[in-house]
Amino acid sequence: MESDDRKLYVLDTNVLLHEPLAIYSFQEHDVIVPMTVLEELDNIKDRQKDVSREARVAIRTMEDVFRDATPEQIAEGIYLGNRVGENCTGRLAIFADHHLPEGEEVFTNKENDNRIINAALFLQKKFPGRTVVLVTKDINMRLKAKGAGLKRVEDYRTDQLIDDIRLLAKGFQTIEGQFWDQVGECESVSSGRDVFHWVDETLVSNTHINQYLIDDSDSFAGRVHGREAGRLQIKDLSRERLMGRHAWGVSPKNIFQAMALDALLDPTLDLVILTGPAGSGKTLLAMAAALELVIERGIFDRIIVTRNTPEIAESIGFLPGTEEEKMLPWLAAVTDTLEVLHKHDVSKESSLQYIMDKANIQFKSVNFMRGRSLQNTFVLLDECQNLTPSQLKTIITRCGEGTKLVCSGNLAQIDSTYLTPVTSGLTYIVERFKNFEGSANVFLNGVVRSRLASFAEENL
Repeated sequence: MESDDRKLYVLDTNVLLHEPLAIYSFQEHDVIVPMTVLEELDNIKDRQKDVSREARVAIRTMEDVFRDATPEQIAEGIYLGNRVGENCTGRLAIFADHHLPEGEEVFTNKENDNRIINAALFLQKKFPGRTVVLVTKDINMRLKAKGAGLKRVEDYRTDQLIDDIRLLAKGFQTIEGQFWDQVGECESVSSGRDVFHWVDETLVSNTHINQYLIDDSDSFAGRVHGREAGRLQIKDLSRERLMGRHAWGVSPKNIFQAMALDALLDPTLDLVILTGPAGSGKTLLAMAAALELVIERGIFDRIIVTRNTPEIAESIGFLPGTEEEKMLPWLAAVTDTLEVLHKHDVSKESSLQYIMDKANIQFKSVNFMRGRSLQNTFVLLDECQNLTPSQLKTIITRCGEGTKLVCSGNLAQIDSTYLTPVTSGLTYIVERFKNFEGSANVFLNGVVRSRLASFAEENL
C-alpha cells in the first residue's frame, strides 16, 4: 500500500466481534486485518456463545471480499467500494504478522495482542507518509500500544450514538420557573378525558416524542404528544394526578416514579425503557403495572419475565429442573418483588401461587427467545445493560400485536467484558427509540429502597 493521505486502520479482534461489518465503516481509508486476528476469530467461531455468531459473520464478510482475489491482491488490498457503494472507497488487506523482519519486533512475547501491536508498529515504520491507526476496544492494549511508540490508537466508536453517557436522554425535562408563566396564551383541545395544549416549540428546546415535562412548581406536568408547524402538542397530566396513580397497591414515591408508572400503564405505548440507579424502583413498578394490566384490566394474556444470564452461565443446563426453575436464580429480583407486593396477605405463599397462575407469569431465558412471536403479552426484560444492541434487537423483534415490552437496567452495573455504558444495548435503544411515537423512556432519579442504599449510591 503506497504512501498517500489516506489513513491505514489496523483492526483488533474485539472490533470485529463487536461489529462484524466494521470493515465497511472507514469510508475512503484502508483497513488491514492481521493474520493473528483471523486466527482468533477461527478459535472463537465454534464456541457455544453469542460472540461466536459475530465471529462467523465477520469471517464470511471477509471471505466475500476476497473470494476471487489472488494472494498478491489480498496482501496489496481489495477495493471495498465495488460491494457497498461509493461511500466506502478504501481497501481491505490481510497482513501476515507472524514473520516480521528480524529486529522489527518491539514485543518478543508471542501473545496475540503483542503480535497485533508489533504489526501496527511495523506498518507505521514502513509507511512513514501515512497515518497508521490501531483500532481496539481493549483499554490495556491501547495503553500498551501507545507506550510502545504507536502514534495513533483509537477505540471503535462508529456505532456509538453518544460520546458521553451524561448526554443520554433521560425521558423528561425540567423547565426552570413555572411553565404556564412562560406560555401565556395557548390553544387547548379536549379529547375524551385528556386535555392537549399547543405551545410554541421554542419554549422547550430539544424535545422528543413522549418526553415528560415538569417545572419547579408543584402543579404542572405534561408529556410531548406531537409536533406540527413549529408547535408542540403537550398532553396535560398534572403533577397531582400523576402522584395519585397506583397499580396493584403501589403508589409512586416521587415524580420520577410517577412518570414511569404513567408510561407503564399507558396502553398506547408498546415500549417503555426504565433506567436509573439500583433501588430506584424499576422492577417493582414494572411488575406492579404488569399485574394491574393483566389481572385487573385484562389487557394482556400473560407476563413473560426474562433477562440475560451471566457469561459463566449462558448455558443454564447445569442447573436442575425445568427452564423456568433454572431461570429462578437469575430472576430473584422479580420473585422478591412479588413477595413485597403480597407481604401483607394472610397466606403469602398461597397468594403468590394464585398470582403466578392467574397472571400466567413465565420465566424465560433470553437464549431461547429467538424465533418466537409473542402476542398479547406483557414482557419484562430486566438487567438490559448487559445486552448488546443485536441481542436487544432479537428480543424486540419477537413482539407481535398487542404486546408491551418493558426494558429496565442500570448502566452503572454492567457485568459484560465487551460492553461499556456508551456501547450497551440499553443506551442504544434509548437513543434509537426516543422519537418513536410508541415508546417512552424514563430515568428514575433517586434511590427509594432504603436510606442505606441511598447513601451507598451517593457516596460509594
